[in-house]
Order: sequence, then C-alpha cells, then structure tokens
Amino acid sequence: MMHTIYLTEKDYERLHTLVQVHRLENNRFAVEALGSALKRAKVVPTEEIPEDAVTMNSLIRLKEMSSQTEMELSVVYPKDADLSQRKISVLAPVGTAILGCRVGDEVQWPTPKGARTYKVMDIMYQPEAAGDLYL
Repeated sequence: MMHTIYLTEKDYERLHTLVQVHRLENNRFAVEALGSALKRAKVVPTEEIPEDAVTMNSLIRLKEMSSQTEMELSVVYPKDADLSQRKISVLAPVGTAILGCRVGDEVQWPTPKGARTYKVMDIMYQPEAAGDLYL
C-alpha cells in the first residue's frame, strides 16, 4: 500500500543529499528504499507539515499488529542513530517505512521471520509542531 508521505522542504533537501552521498560511495542498496520514498513524497513548507505526520526526529508510538506489541522510537539521521535510545536511522527499513506516514497509517516491511505490519498509533513529539524548526 503506497499512501502519500509528507516531508518538510528541509527534511527533503537533507535526505536527498544523504541519498546522493551514499550513491557516490557505492552504497546504493542502503538508500534505494529512501530514494524511492523521496520520489513519491509530498513536499510541503515546514510550517505547513501536518501535525500527525512523522518527520525527522519525531518520537512516535508504533504497534506491531500481530502481537499487539507497542514501541516508541524516533526516526533520525544515520549519525544520530542509537538503538539503546530507540533512535532508528532513516536508512533502516523501519525508519524509511514510517517516515512521512500519518497517525493511523499502517506500514509493512520484511523481517527474517516474514513481513510485519505496524500501525502509527501516536506522535508524542514532532519538532515542527513543537516549534523546533532547526533540528
């Protein structure tokens, strides 16, 4: 299911640069999914991003639909990724999958044990909604 994803102009520019750099380093596979997500994103001015959209550095609550397990995580740039703090790189499959989604959206991604479906339950913190426009 390919729903519309929303990105701020700033996130789009930074992520586009990230994709270009990885492609130059022959790390194309790592950015393939992100590259195609950027192509289908609806890019909006930072002030107009919906408050229920997952942006870079947002803290969100996800529910894994088969087990009903909930988890909180943030989608961050690769340099800020830290699993112990549940900061997931935007280049990780889950990071790419949920970026730009809105509360209520479901995303699927493959795992070694088969595809899993996650639902975006809540956004506890979104930098743009909080007025933190320079993260």
